[in-house]
Amino acid sequence: MKLTDIYMKFQSDIVVIERELEATVQARHHVLRQASTHLLKAGGKRIRPVFVLLSAKFGTYDIDVLKHIAVPLELIHMASLVHDDVIDDAELRRGKKTIKSQWDNRVAMYTGDYIFAKAVETSTFFDHPEIHQILSYAIVEMCIGEVEQIRDQYNWQQNFRIYLRRIKRKTALLIAVSCKLGALAAGADRDVQRQLFKFGYNVGMSFQITDDILDFVGTEEQLGKPAGGDLRQGNVTLPALYAMQHNEEVRAMIEQALSTDYPDQADMEPILEAIKKSGGIEYSLEISDRYLERAYHALESLPETEAKTYLSEIAAYIGKRKF
Repeated sequence: MKLTDIYMKFQSDIVVIERELEATVQARHHVLRQASTHLLKAGGKRIRPVFVLLSAKFGTYDIDVLKHIAVPLELIHMASLVHDDVIDDAELRRGKKTIKSQWDNRVAMYTGDYIFAKAVETSTFFDHPEIHQILSYAIVEMCIGEVEQIRDQYNWQQNFRIYLRRIKRKTALLIAVSCKLGALAAGADRDVQRQLFKFGYNVGMSFQITDDILDFVGTEEQLGKPAGGDLRQGNVTLPALYAMQHNEEVRAMIEQALSTDYPDQADMEPILEAIKKSGGIEYSLEISDRYLERAYHALESLPETEAKTYLSEIAAYIGKRKF
């Protein structure tokens, strides 16, 4: 089954979430309203809301309840993207102008803050303290991940542990929380919630590693930006990290090209080729597959339902994105 088939199964509920997202980001101030709507219209996979919906199938499923957790989680993700684009000085996202490019850094930062605040406001539908504690924890950890990324920009000496901890905070945790909160909001058993959290965490780790691989092997049409953009901005991801630790010539090339001026794309091409030839892509694929296997394992003890099959299919899709 394709990912689009899974989305079609939930089409009417995804439409509800999209409408709720659009209504939630409307602001009285026209700039905040325009900037937030601009971000929303740029699209996205809405994978976090889909994880909420699928996980809720293990409990009492009610879209009028679930939308109040799916929307905040997607808003948290959206807000982090706005802040990311400021930090990375990104002009494009998904082939469209970023908020900082369309307006400026200050508007982007306040728009991100506004969207974070709307996420918190929307979640007040629930009077369950644990839901608010988990959401707050996710936001705090994501902020720490952002600060760590800033700290580690152009840090060619970082190790695998630093990288994995960073992507856990920036990506995997929010996917894990989406799975757990979907089940929690639906009143699913505690053991089910725990297994879904493990599933989401491991899928999230694989998802980010795959993204980092695609940044080196994907086309500009696929990525919406030239290949190697992360490294060009000083963000060291797993393929480059492996290459630098196993080939001093590659390390020297990267340090020389990126230690002074912002390199042209033409200057990046030899570096990208060297990383591909270093074995860094293959190693990263192997690590991504290890996380996927752990994700599948987390599903094993869950009841045999259609939702379980769909979660497995999403994990398979994430594994296939590398091809």
